[in-house]
Amino acid sequence: LGIMSEAQASRLKESGVGWVNHNLNTSERFHPEICTTHTYQDRINTVQNVKRAGLSTCSGGIVGMGESDEDILDMLYALRELNVDSLPINFLHPIEGTPMGDYRFLTPLRCLKVLCLARFLNPKSDIRAAGGREVNLRSVQALALYPANSIFVEGYLTTPGQQAEQAHRMIEELGFEIEPLQ
Repeated sequence: LGIMSEAQASRLKESGVGWVNHNLNTSERFHPEICTTHTYQDRINTVQNVKRAGLSTCSGGIVGMGESDEDILDMLYALRELNVDSLPINFLHPIEGTPMGDYRFLTPLRCLKVLCLARFLNPKSDIRAAGGREVNLRSVQALALYPANSIFVEGYLTTPGQQAEQAHRMIEELGFEIEPLQ
């Protein structure tokens, strides 16, 4: 839904919405490098407005866009300060022909370190290994389930993602159980 006021978030709550996703995406310092339509503070304000309206928050970021280690730390600290309920970590999946189509900054080990850092700095949040996980974690993607509470499957915004059946097998082979939706 984009940037929203507390009144707009309250209207969503009144209409039965329980959760709102609004990612910070990166640090305040790096934000102008990836977005010029609104400010980083607009994103922070939106997450705060959602919380004040009594909605649960899903807010995380994207790594692999050329940000520094310090930017990743700053983003994760900001999310801790916001006390988000769910924290998805997306990994850039470079797509040919897009402005970041040739970005290849991530390795499987770097991705695992980011997930572990997210878990360490945000122990109360549900950490989610999200978009780009399959491409960047490659053969070690199952290890993401140690720091993360869950993974995203199928139907990302710009890519198809891992099929649910494949993800279920991966989870079971690692010895984890799949919780049924309630």
